[in-house]
Amino acid sequence: MNSIGTMERSRAWRGPAILSYGFRPFFLGGALWAALAMAFWLAMLAGAVELPIGLDPVSWHAHEFLFGYLGAIIAGFLLTAVPNWTGRLPIVGWPLGGLFLLWLSGRVSIATSALWSSFAVAFVDLAFPVLFALVIAREIFAGKNWRNLMVLGLFTALVAGNGIFHWEAARGDFAAQGYGLRIGLATAIMLIVLIGGRIVPSFTRNWLVKRGSKHLPVPPMAPFDRLALLVLLLALIVWIARPNSSTAGIALLLAGTAHAVRLLRWAGLRTGAEPLVWVLHAGYAFVPLGAIVVGLSVLSTNPAGAAAAQHLWMAGGIGLMTLAVMTRATLGHTGRELTADPATTTIYMLVITATLTRLLASAFPGSASALHLVSGLAWFCAFAGFALIYGRLLIAPRSRL
Repeated sequence: MNSIGTMERSRAWRGPAILSYGFRPFFLGGALWAALAMAFWLAMLAGAVELPIGLDPVSWHAHEFLFGYLGAIIAGFLLTAVPNWTGRLPIVGWPLGGLFLLWLSGRVSIATSALWSSFAVAFVDLAFPVLFALVIAREIFAGKNWRNLMVLGLFTALVAGNGIFHWEAARGDFAAQGYGLRIGLATAIMLIVLIGGRIVPSFTRNWLVKRGSKHLPVPPMAPFDRLALLVLLLALIVWIARPNSSTAGIALLLAGTAHAVRLLRWAGLRTGAEPLVWVLHAGYAFVPLGAIVVGLSVLSTNPAGAAAAQHLWMAGGIGLMTLAVMTRATLGHTGRELTADPATTTIYMLVITATLTRLLASAFPGSASALHLVSGLAWFCAFAGFALIYGRLLIAPRSRL
């Protein structure tokens, strides 16, 4: 079975269109949650709202963007991509709706975690990613798609990071700077460099070929790419284990440099005319930039600075790369032209603004409150904007577009 069969299975579904493809509910739900959770966070910072959460506010904020939002976007991506990878039928209809409701119940359990036991909250929150990992494992093994076992392994590591985060929070630790968060963040970075390492040069090449350019990206997964992946993996393992050590700082600098060189080999400087392409390069750029800035902060023995620098990975790398994938996949799978209009370009720029102003907040503590507000509002507008611009494409049948 190929992508045509996948599309036929989706079109055969006669219920709500939003349940006809995995990306539809999870991209829309994830974007709405990214906007709503930021609105809650800004209100909490202003003292206007107090959610019944058992976590400290910073840990709730970190958890919901790393494990909550990102979990939804990964699900939407894999539920759409895995059928094409394996040749198996996609999950559509009420089983898809059930998966989405399970993800949503995790968001509710965390937001009301002060009302439940730590075990109950962890059980509900982990139910979705554990079940989803089993579903993806079944599809990969049934389709004998061994090439993508690495993706399954990384998602499993993300689930483990979430579980450790809950364990640390239940012990009363500051989970926002614990092992669980570092495992989850490191896993997300590895997913970006693994999957991004396939799609960024591929989509760039396709676009440049159409324009008749003779300067094309280096093919993905060349020996240098494999070396860069290994260096980053080792650096992140050291960072997880000893985040404030000079070894971690040096390793992150080396990894950041390697991935900056990797990115330059993909001809991104020639893609300025199409935001849908250059945003992929910009999202990937936050991976080496984050590694270098975190590494420098560690070597300067400034743990607070290193924690702030992680937003280059979390808001920049994860936020911008997921938004790039969400916009492109939504346009492609709803039959629209693969080009970014001014509104889409604006939401890209808003995420970049949110990331850089958040970093500036740590550099200028006297203006931190104002910069936090600007950063949060930019993030909110970006993801609320995605839901507004792309929501109708996600909920409408393809034939009506």
